[in-house]
Amino acid sequence: MQQSFIADQEFKGIDYTKDRLPKSDYENCVFENCKFSDGYLDNQNFMECEFIECDLSNANLKNTIFKEVVFIECKLIGLRFEDCSDFLMSFQFKKCNLNLSSFLGMKLNNAQFIECKLVQTDFAQADLTQVLFSNCNMENAIFQHSILEKADLTTSFNLNIDPEQNRLKKAKFSKDNLSGLLKKYDIIIT
Repeated sequence: MQQSFIADQEFKGIDYTKDRLPKSDYENCVFENCKFSDGYLDNQNFMECEFIECDLSNANLKNTIFKEVVFIECKLIGLRFEDCSDFLMSFQFKKCNLNLSSFLGMKLNNAQFIECKLVQTDFAQADLTQVLFSNCNMENAIFQHSILEKADLTTSFNLNIDPEQNRLKKAKFSKDNLSGLLKKYDIIIT
């Protein structure tokens, strides 16, 4: 069965938890104030789309393609982004709540997380080369065997990253968040 193609459309205030979003290739579409929580977005293709103030919490993302997708002020709690297709994957997050989400083992080069909540978000084994984490709350975010080379974390806070367990070459930190690199040593910095 061939998927349909939908381009340049706006979807506003639709609750897709009751009626599922039709399977399609969505290009240059805007989803605003839509609800997908606990629903199914599996096997969908989103190219150059924007999600604005949407709730996708706990949605099924199995084999979903996100190519040049921007999430703005969205609730994305508990999502397993590693279930997505990695084909042409690229996205940005602005003022989103990504608490308890997972990017386990993903290649996220040059992704942007701007003013996001990343509490208990899993970045273990992820390639975060040149990722921008701008003013993000990273409390209890998980970094194990992650590549953070040239990543910018200068304005983020509540960091806890073990330099012995992660690759940090040329990663940027501020003096204020350096203590997050030393937490495991249980030392007091004044």
